Amino acid sequence: MNIYRAIKEEMLVPIHPAGWPFIALFFAITVMVGLFFEPFFWIGIPASLWCVYFFRNPVRVTPPDPLALIAPADGRVLSVGEAELPPELHLPEGRWRCISIFMNVFDVHVNRSPIAGKVADSHYVKGAFVNASLDKANIDNERLALTLETGHASVPKIGCVQIAGLVARRILCDVDIGDKLAAGQVYGLIRFGSRVDIWLPASIDALVLPGQRTLAGETILAKLPAMAKQAKAKTETKPVQKSGNKTVAKAKKSARPAPAKTAKKTAINVAKKSGKKSGKRPKG
Repeated sequence: MNIYRAIKEEMLVPIHPAGWPFIALFFAITVMVGLFFEPFFWIGIPASLWCVYFFRNPVRVTPPDPLALIAPADGRVLSVGEAELPPELHLPEGRWRCISIFMNVFDVHVNRSPIAGKVADSHYVKGAFVNASLDKANIDNERLALTLETGHASVPKIGCVQIAGLVARRILCDVDIGDKLAAGQVYGLIRFGSRVDIWLPASIDALVLPGQRTLAGETILAKLPAMAKQAKAKTETKPVQKSGNKTVAKAKKSARPAPAKTAKKTAINVAKKSGKKSGKRPKG
């Protein structure tokens, strides 16, 4: 039962559409060469199955927390420290943290949106194809940078960069400026072996460590602060309640009927004043 479940969940999974041409090519070469040189089947068949495995796109369950920053890729965390912001990312000046995730040739290479938001900017940079695990890869390598608007006042924008690696020669991105993404939504793919960097303010602590494995669309990398939003809501609410209470209190006070004694006293005073003017003493 466990073997069947493992095969169903890990092997019999959806394939990303971009992978079908490569899968067909691998199998075609295997058959054509294998018919003339039979031992080639021992190489071609495993290679073709690996190609199917490489382009797998498993179903993922994304956490519903709107403040959670989700891993955009499967792989190993390289670093979570502060770094110099790449020039192609149009983000505010300041200190920024970079969470880098390296994907080897056996990892799922489908990339997912780290948070719900809108694509504010997209910039493609031509470059080299050095090992994506090196620190200089985020500046030297071919890459595609997205700036996402989060809709949160505390962190209005974050960066997400797809970086080609030593074997990877093609970055696919299915979104453009103005497109809206849901958290965990598939938006691209990198072929074969690569890296994805997430850029967020340095004041936000990372919830993962270097060497840790991540799952795209599921692993929480960090959480955006909600304090600024809550404080603003409290500031807006308090004066309204205070002024509202005063208004209600004044209305109640003005609507309250005058006591009987006060009304009688007022009538007597009015009678005395009118009596003085006419020269007559009031009765009683």
